[in-house]
Amino acid sequence: MKLVSRVREDIATARAHDPASRSALEIFVAYSGVHAVWGHRVAHALWRRGFRLVARVLSQLNRFLTGIEIHPGATIGRRFFIDHGMGVVIGETAVLGDDVMLYHGVTLGGKARRGAGRGTKRHPTLEDGVTVGAGAKILGDITIGTGSTVGANAVVTHDAPPHSLVVGVPAQFRPLADATADAARGVHD
Repeated sequence: MKLVSRVREDIATARAHDPASRSALEIFVAYSGVHAVWGHRVAHALWRRGFRLVARVLSQLNRFLTGIEIHPGATIGRRFFIDHGMGVVIGETAVLGDDVMLYHGVTLGGKARRGAGRGTKRHPTLEDGVTVGAGAKILGDITIGTGSTVGANAVVTHDAPPHSLVVGVPAQFRPLADATADAARGVHD
């Protein structure tokens, strides 16, 4: 996909997810989550080509400018959006599918046993269409299934199947259809 097309797609994604956005120009100049994704793409390309130090320096500059830390080794799909991104941390071996959305304060952190070698997957995988609420922590080499939602401030250390609502400390999950029906009836955990 060409650079201009990708930028347009990113701006359209931000407009679709953020009802407060007023214009494409506003997003282009003032959305730190979008800027962090653009910076990550450059750093990730350098990382993959073996320019690891330059990629790390660029990612740290990106963090300084946006308040969002994305390791250049992280793999991120299309139409990724970070809303109010301050404090987001995405680790080196994290994998994010297409149409993933994160809110502020989310950590996609590592968890590995002592002595685990380089190249060991230590960070989570978020499949396509996952939304992660503010302050949630997803830790370790786990998978959050397609179309799932992780609630605000959840601490997730186990896999979640597709189309789940993942909430609590420690997080528990249930099918989104059940959670939606409970909410309609006014039932809360």
